[in-house]
Amino acid sequence: MNELTTDLKSLHEATLNNLKSSKANNTLRAYKSDFKDFGAFCAKHGLNSLPSEPKIVSLYLTHLSKNSKISTLKRRLVSISIIHKLKGHYLDTKHPIILENLMGIKRVKGSIQKGKKPILINHLKSIINVINEQKIEDIKKLRDKSIILVGFGGGFRRTELISIDYEDLEFVPEGVKIAIKRSKTDQFGEGMVKGLPYFTNDKYCPVINLKKWIEISKIKSGPIFRRFSRGSLLTYKRLTDQSVVLIIKEYLNLAGIDNKNFAGHSLRSGFATVAAESGADERSIMAMTGHKTTQMVRRYIREANIFKNNALNKVKI
Repeated sequence: MNELTTDLKSLHEATLNNLKSSKANNTLRAYKSDFKDFGAFCAKHGLNSLPSEPKIVSLYLTHLSKNSKISTLKRRLVSISIIHKLKGHYLDTKHPIILENLMGIKRVKGSIQKGKKPILINHLKSIINVINEQKIEDIKKLRDKSIILVGFGGGFRRTELISIDYEDLEFVPEGVKIAIKRSKTDQFGEGMVKGLPYFTNDKYCPVINLKKWIEISKIKSGPIFRRFSRGSLLTYKRLTDQSVVLIIKEYLNLAGIDNKNFAGHSLRSGFATVAAESGADERSIMAMTGHKTTQMVRRYIREANIFKNNALNKVKI
């Protein structure tokens, strides 16, 4: 009997570890952060947060709706559900009291989401130009230009961008192949390869700048995008995803562009928007960005074509 109990205990622990491993570390941190807010709400009102019940979750969503977007409410609901699962509890997030409440909130608030601004071609050129104008060492300029140009050219998520290792690169006559070991929508680690071709203009070419960065940094293995310490001394430490955001915002500011509504995602959405404006179809955009569904890509295409296919163009005044 003791052996059976021990076996069940070890199986339970292994199952919990598998559940945790099914999510990326950043995703788990986000779930925990969201649940912490839910826990604080419950504690303040003398309610149970774990296990909780649909009525309490619905009250929390109403509380959030005063100052939060619909997308935030949906994300918090997912986080609360996931934490319940990880702790071995069931929570019916499809309960009518939750779904009907969300529907009502949508009707009151409206569900149009205003995302972060995409980095478009004019922004991209302004950023690269302003980096070149800075009175800093060439090694720093090349790292930052490579981050921006590769991030944009490959439609990378910032976590994918900082995860690139030297071993993931293969330079070929057409450009560079970059192997992505794992991404947000690739939880099983199947991986994908992105191909970045040479640009006509060397100044803004991700492949040329990446080559120069590797040459000047003398990186032969490990992380491609690393931190500096004590001025221009390159370390072995990988950049964080937040560093990408700070770099983007810093150079936008130096270029005289209001950086308030830009973020790390702006490189990815910028690529998709510019590609759509240039006539690329959704399949080829998705092949680069790694989107698994067409919903977000079609949104980029719609926004890119808002003036191109505008009915008002047919009106002659």
